[in-house]
Amino acid sequence: MDNYRKILVAYDGSPSSRNALRQAFTLANWIKVVAVIPDYMGDLDLTGISNIKEVILGPGQKLLAEAKEIAQAEKMNILTDLEQGEPYERIVQVAAEENCDLIVMGRRGHSRLERELMGGVTARVIGHTSKDVLVVPENTHFAWGEILLATDGSKYSSAAVERALELARQHSAKLNLISVVDVNDEFSAQAPAAVNELTGKAHALLEEIKVRADVSGITTRTVVKEGEPHVAITELAAEIGATLIILGSHGRKGLTRLLMGSVTERVIGFAPCPVLISHYQM
Repeated sequence: MDNYRKILVAYDGSPSSRNALRQAFTLANWIKVVAVIPDYMGDLDLTGISNIKEVILGPGQKLLAEAKEIAQAEKMNILTDLEQGEPYERIVQVAAEENCDLIVMGRRGHSRLERELMGGVTARVIGHTSKDVLVVPENTHFAWGEILLATDGSKYSSAAVERALELARQHSAKLNLISVVDVNDEFSAQAPAAVNELTGKAHALLEEIKVRADVSGITTRTVVKEGEPHVAITELAAEIGATLIILGSHGRKGLTRLLMGSVTERVIGFAPCPVLISHYQM
């Protein structure tokens, strides 16, 4: 990602965050690793303990030492930052203060429920930052080759379209385009004309992007499917061996901003490869 010059990696010591850090090394030379520990709220019994600061900060310092060991093993240099507070708030704030281009996080959760309900920190970071966010599942490797762009034609998808075209051109990657008509079998049976109209609009949307890609010499494939968007997107990603899925941010506010759109959340939860969330700039 040539245009991602400065990367912030959120590190919590989990296997997925360790993998996220290793994958970040392939994306940029300037990397800062941040670990966040909770504020001391007075619920610890520190009576008689002389090294209070070490007790409170020790776990975070241990995490950063571990991150440095990983970097040294990969012959990479990193900056580190230990923060106290609400994790998502500190991650978003540090990314803004350092003028980072990208936030990289691991994807936690193995059970179906955990994947349905993406980690709260990740969801809140995506919901509150204006930076692009790359979510990396455990045991996946980042590589260029097969990019999958999922778009619904909304203004919030426009950033993802621009990013996908840019990255595919820079890295001579194949760009797969998918738009999903979100209808169930009952609706399809009762209103076939409406479904045909929606499908036609989806094809037209992808054709517009394909024309732009052709001008830049990007190899493309377009796919329109009916059904649950996150299922169609992740199934296609697995089928084509996608190395990266690109989505736009949902752009919602309030509670839904915190919980994210269900499509985005579920794609991240079930994706077989890293997922890049590209934010629409107002």
